[in-house]
Order: sequence, then C-alpha cells, then structure tokens
Amino acid sequence: MSILSELNTLLGTLDIPIETGIFSEAPPDEYLVITPMSDILDLYADNRPLTQLEEVRLSLFTKSNYINRRNQLTRLLLEAGFSITDCRYIGFEEDTKYHHYCVDVMMVYEMEV
Repeated sequence: MSILSELNTLLGTLDIPIETGIFSEAPPDEYLVITPMSDILDLYADNRPLTQLEEVRLSLFTKSNYINRRNQLTRLLLEAGFSITDCRYIGFEEDTKYHHYCVDVMMVYEMEV
C-alpha cells in the first residue's frame, strides 16, 4: 500500500477531480492536486529499515469558499488515520480566481521485505 493509492481511494469519495503532480486537463471550479514530498526509510534494525514514512501535499483549488471543503478534508483524513503535519491558506490567485489551500499529510508504513 502507498499513500498515493490510499489517498486516491479515500478522496475519490468526495466527488472532486484529483490528479497527481499537476492538473493536466482544463481545470474545473474545484479540484485537488496530490504532490509527493518525501519517502523516508526509518527505524533500522540489522541495517535494514523497518518503516517507510510517506508524505504528500494536498492542494485544494476552488473558486468558491474553501472553508467547508477544508473542514471536510480534515475530518476525512483524520478519521482514516492519516497524520496532518501542516495546513495553510496559500492565497487567492488573482489571475485564475482560485483560492489555494494546502494540507500536508503523512502516513507510516511497515517495510515489505
């Protein structure tokens, strides 16, 4: 299992278009972009990592009020067992008319050997 596959499954229930890295089509009024940030091997024993920490940034772009969707995302992520390491309003993009809000999410997985 990976954080990308888990998030795509979980966030797919929200009825918001989701892409990884960049939104490749003409963007709708609301969409999510998942950007991988880090994969850290951790908790070593016998010179082998026991866990892998995966972290991504969820970028919400919306032309409407972002607060309700932010709250929905936060609840959904926490209930599914994800750790939220940062949340921030990036700003209103005057040229595109989107509000941009980010949520950094982390999950620790046991290493598959």
